[in-house]
Amino acid sequence: MTVIVLTNCPAGLRGFLTRWLLEISAGVFVGNPSARIRDVLWEEVQQYAGQGRALLAHTTNNEQGFTFRTHDHAWHPTDHEGVTLIRRPDPNAPAPGPTPQNGPPPGWSRAAKRRRFGRG
Repeated sequence: MTVIVLTNCPAGLRGFLTRWLLEISAGVFVGNPSARIRDVLWEEVQQYAGQGRALLAHTTNNEQGFTFRTHDHAWHPTDHEGVTLIRRPDPNAPAPGPTPQNGPPPGWSRAAKRRRFGRG
Protein backbone atom coordinates (compact mmCIF):
# COMPACT_ATOMS: atom_id res chain seq x y z
CA MET A 1 0.00 0.00 0.00
CA THR A 2 1.29 3.46 -0.89
CA VAL A 3 -0.09 6.79 0.33
CA ILE A 4 1.02 10.20 -1.00
CA VAL A 5 -0.27 13.39 0.62
CA LEU A 6 0.19 16.70 -1.20
CA THR A 7 -0.29 20.15 0.28
CA ASN A 8 -0.28 23.33 -1.81
CA CYS A 9 1.00 21.55 -4.94
CA PRO A 10 0.15 22.31 -8.59
CA ALA A 11 -3.00 20.73 -10.03
CA GLY A 12 -0.93 19.17 -12.82
CA LEU A 13 0.98 17.09 -10.30
CA ARG A 14 -2.29 15.82 -8.86
CA GLY A 15 -3.43 14.88 -12.36
CA PHE A 16 -0.14 13.12 -12.98
CA LEU A 17 -0.52 10.99 -9.84
CA THR A 18 -4.06 9.91 -10.79
CA ARG A 19 -2.55 7.80 -13.58
CA TRP A 20 -1.29 5.27 -10.99
CA LEU A 21 -3.04 6.13 -7.74
CA LEU A 22 -6.60 6.83 -6.61
CA GLU A 23 -7.31 10.29 -5.15
CA ILE A 24 -9.58 9.54 -2.17
CA SER A 25 -9.61 13.12 -0.86
CA ALA A 26 -8.14 16.41 -2.00
CA GLY A 27 -4.39 15.80 -2.21
CA VAL A 28 -4.50 12.28 -0.72
CA PHE A 29 -3.55 9.46 -3.11
CA VAL A 30 -3.57 5.72 -2.35
CA GLY A 31 -2.66 2.68 -4.39
CA ASN A 32 -0.47 -0.37 -4.69
CA PRO A 33 2.17 0.32 -7.37
CA SER A 34 5.41 -1.63 -7.61
CA ALA A 35 8.47 -0.35 -5.76
CA ARG A 36 10.01 0.88 -9.01
CA ILE A 37 6.89 2.86 -9.98
CA ARG A 38 6.60 4.22 -6.42
CA ASP A 39 10.18 5.54 -6.55
CA VAL A 40 9.60 7.12 -9.97
CA LEU A 41 6.40 8.76 -8.70
CA TRP A 42 8.22 10.13 -5.66
CA GLU A 43 10.99 11.61 -7.84
CA GLU A 44 8.34 13.34 -9.97
CA VAL A 45 6.57 14.64 -6.86
CA GLN A 46 9.81 16.11 -5.52
CA GLN A 47 10.62 17.70 -8.87
CA TYR A 48 7.21 19.28 -9.52
CA ALA A 49 5.93 20.07 -6.01
CA GLY A 50 7.00 23.71 -6.34
CA GLN A 51 6.24 25.58 -3.13
CA GLY A 52 4.13 22.67 -1.85
CA ARG A 53 4.83 19.89 0.60
CA ALA A 54 4.58 16.16 0.09
CA LEU A 55 4.58 13.03 2.22
CA LEU A 56 4.99 9.43 1.03
CA ALA A 57 4.14 6.47 3.26
CA HIS A 58 4.37 2.88 2.08
CA THR A 59 4.46 -0.62 3.50
CA THR A 60 7.80 -2.32 3.93
CA ASN A 61 9.37 -5.25 5.76
CA ASN A 62 10.51 -3.64 9.03
CA GLU A 63 9.36 -3.61 12.64
CA GLN A 64 6.84 -0.83 12.06
CA GLY A 65 5.51 -2.37 8.86
CA PHE A 66 5.79 0.90 6.95
CA THR A 67 8.17 3.75 6.20
CA PHE A 68 7.71 7.29 4.98
CA ARG A 69 9.52 10.13 3.25
CA THR A 70 8.90 13.87 3.37
CA HIS A 71 9.52 16.76 1.01
CA ASP A 72 9.70 20.37 2.32
CA HIS A 73 8.07 19.53 5.66
CA ALA A 74 9.02 21.16 8.93
CA TRP A 75 8.61 17.75 10.58
CA HIS A 76 11.42 15.34 9.66
CA PRO A 77 11.68 11.56 10.09
CA THR A 78 14.52 10.43 12.34
CA ASP A 79 15.73 6.95 13.20
CA HIS A 80 15.70 6.08 16.91
CA GLU A 81 17.04 2.59 17.62
CA GLY A 82 15.54 1.14 14.46
CA VAL A 83 12.16 2.88 14.76
CA THR A 84 11.37 5.91 12.61
CA LEU A 85 9.95 8.80 14.60
CA ILE A 86 8.93 12.33 13.61
CA ARG A 87 11.03 15.23 14.85
CA ARG A 88 8.94 18.37 15.19
CA PRO A 89 10.57 21.80 15.22
CA ASP A 90 11.01 23.51 18.59
CA PRO A 91 8.38 26.27 18.83
CA ASN A 92 10.69 28.28 21.10
CA ALA A 93 13.63 28.19 18.68
CA PRO A 94 14.31 31.39 16.76
CA ALA A 95 13.09 31.39 13.18
CA PRO A 96 15.74 31.47 10.46
CA GLY A 97 16.22 34.67 8.51
CA PRO A 98 15.46 38.28 9.41
CA THR A 99 12.91 39.04 12.11
CA PRO A 100 11.29 42.33 13.05
CA GLN A 101 13.39 42.42 16.25
CA ASN A 102 16.79 42.40 14.55
CA GLY A 103 15.67 44.17 11.34
CA PRO A 104 16.33 43.36 7.73
CA PRO A 105 19.81 42.80 6.37
CA PRO A 106 21.59 45.87 5.00
CA GLY A 107 21.08 46.62 1.34
CA TRP A 108 17.30 46.24 1.20
CA SER A 109 15.38 49.15 -0.32
CA ARG A 110 13.16 51.25 1.94
CA ALA A 111 10.06 50.07 0.10
CA ALA A 112 11.01 46.43 0.64
CA LYS A 113 11.61 47.10 4.32
CA ARG A 114 8.17 48.72 4.68
CA ARG A 115 6.44 45.83 2.89
CA ARG A 116 8.21 43.16 4.89
CA PHE A 117 8.38 44.70 8.35
CA GLY A 118 5.58 47.28 8.29
CA ARG A 119 7.76 50.20 9.23
CA GLY A 120 7.18 53.70 7.96
